[in-house]
Amino acid sequence: MDQNKAKWLALISLYLVQGLPHGFFGQAMPVLLREQGVDLKHIGLMALVALPWALKFLWAPMLDRFTLFPRHWPDEFRRSWILAMNYSAAALLIAISFMPLDWIATDGLLVFGVLLIGINVLIATQDIATDATAVENLSPHERGFGNGVQVGGYRTGMVLAGGLLVSYFSYLGWQVSLWLLALMMVLGTLPLYAYKPKPHQVAQQSMLPLWKGFFNLKDAWLWVALISLYKVGDAFGTQMIRPYLSDAGLSLDELGTMLGGVGFVAGLAGALYGGWLVGRISRARALTLFLLLEALAMLGYVGISIEYKAHIWLAVTVEHITGGMATAALFTIMMDRCREHSAAADYALQSCVVIVTGMFASAISGYSAATLGYDMHFAVAALACVAAVWLVYRASRAGLLLPKSQTMQ
Repeated sequence: MDQNKAKWLALISLYLVQGLPHGFFGQAMPVLLREQGVDLKHIGLMALVALPWALKFLWAPMLDRFTLFPRHWPDEFRRSWILAMNYSAAALLIAISFMPLDWIATDGLLVFGVLLIGINVLIATQDIATDATAVENLSPHERGFGNGVQVGGYRTGMVLAGGLLVSYFSYLGWQVSLWLLALMMVLGTLPLYAYKPKPHQVAQQSMLPLWKGFFNLKDAWLWVALISLYKVGDAFGTQMIRPYLSDAGLSLDELGTMLGGVGFVAGLAGALYGGWLVGRISRARALTLFLLLEALAMLGYVGISIEYKAHIWLAVTVEHITGGMATAALFTIMMDRCREHSAAADYALQSCVVIVTGMFASAISGYSAATLGYDMHFAVAALACVAAVWLVYRASRAGLLLPKSQTMQ
């Protein structure tokens, strides 16, 4: 197979694989737990199992320095980590499948949460290696579309597991659903055997100077503020969408069909179009436009009624489109910020900054919805999206949103 085609196929499949566990456990699981009688506060706190994604910068430098199979694959820094982590996560999914769902919802929430943390450690490590592969093998002009592929693949995995698979959950059951999830994760690694990434040049810096060097870049703390708060409104709002629609009267099958059908197409289109557009207009304009669209998407959920299904379909469609567009733009500027020879560490560090604020926003979302009510909760989420425009303006004035490597001077 042509290596350029193999590159794109491998990246699409690997990002899709990453979205599978998050789609099922992060998007579908809140609905399943709600149907089992788990309260909103506990559902919101389940977002904390994503903690490894916020801490992955701690071990990311190891992936710039070591291969897991030095005797057999001495130059395969990226592929060795990706394959090992992915297969381990699939094995853990099979183990979880033997835990009854009703036991998880009553006595087993803590054990279940610990196992989900384990899966997140494995997938977060796979993500470090995959992101580094993308940074090292995509040219600057490919980054916009490459991040569209990244977000599109990830959201496709999320929708397949959190929407389409859930729509058949009543027929498949808990155990078979997890077996299928594990199988899809294994199949998603097959294109990687046809693609050989560029040889990685090992970074020689120790971990502390490596991180210090990143924070010595121009206007580092303004940059950190921008990437950490850009998606807070989205994370705060979307965590409660599934419970909201469930409480509004939609059945599990309806939710699965809605998210697995229209949600899939809209999310994929938004990611690809957003990735394409960020390469055609300035980074600042793209970031601002997508934030305002996300604010409108959050307001679209205000006043939803089961009697007006068209409103629900429209809200879900707009949310998936705008979410994909904004994430593709954010990931593109994060790629622009990475330094040579330390792509894994730099991208992982930035991802962790984004994730930790998003995780906090998701964790308190249940308290917000329970206290303020759903409508006011989504209004606050929209306000947070609009507020982040000011940071985009500041970063643009400081010259941080120029493409390629111009932001690193």
